[in-house]
Amino acid sequence: MVDRLVNSEANARRIAMVENCFGSSGQPLAEQGRVLVGEGVLTKMCRKKPKARQFFLFNDILVYGNIVINKKKYNKQHVIPLEEVKLESLKDEGQYRNGWLIRTASKSFAVYAATATEKEEWMAHIEKCIEDLLRKSGKQPPSQHAAVWVPDNEAAICMHCKKTQFTVLNRRHHCRKCGSVVCGPCSSKRFVLRGQSDKPLRVCLQCYDELTRDRARPAQLQPASAAVPTKGVEGAGSGGDSSGDDDSDDDDDRLQPDQSHDEPKFYGDGEKTDETNNYSSKENK
Repeated sequence: MVDRLVNSEANARRIAMVENCFGSSGQPLAEQGRVLVGEGVLTKMCRKKPKARQFFLFNDILVYGNIVINKKKYNKQHVIPLEEVKLESLKDEGQYRNGWLIRTASKSFAVYAATATEKEEWMAHIEKCIEDLLRKSGKQPPSQHAAVWVPDNEAAICMHCKKTQFTVLNRRHHCRKCGSVVCGPCSSKRFVLRGQSDKPLRVCLQCYDELTRDRARPAQLQPASAAVPTKGVEGAGSGGDSSGDDDSDDDDDRLQPDQSHDEPKFYGDGEKTDETNNYSSKENK
């Protein structure tokens, strides 16, 4: 299916339309051999609360962004190489249903589809693209992935010391190693976590101790993604190191209107034309 769409005029128009919707806030997406496989709205679990995000699945990358005007304008574009992605299905729990994790070495997060069928469609198409990429490249799937951050509203007190209550003054921070919500004193250390950043990142005291022990082991026993410790700093004085800084799509929803749910569209053998009008509507099968 993907091979037949590579050089098609319809595929080129779809990709151009995605680029136009992101405008100057996005990067060019048209490349030789790239195919837009599918698109639709998923609910992304952000730091503060779940939010609707527009996702575009290509045969080599996954792109998502904030919805400014549905089907017309998006911003805060994120591009994830599919070779780095691992999916993990989530069990339904309370209001959170039809979800799965998108995991990479630099960032991991949960998304939720509107129905179980849509979840199956999304996961199957993404897995197929990953499988095809790895087979063609001969690469192995990644073994190290960033932790999924615990949402702010799930932690009223520090998950490390179990004492500090979060207030306007006692801010929440996230350990970049385990994803826990912790207070400033319990996250006063930093490590360079290879795969996430070349700069020192905030980690909780427990992860700092574990990473330090790992680093002390003989070199041949250390994992490939061994971290590098740096001088500890107090969280309250860390300025720009607040939890939200690494979740840059977790804001700017002021312009997003209320919208009815549109089912995702995956491009296949059945659709011929009409790709430019109402392009996020469900494909007739």
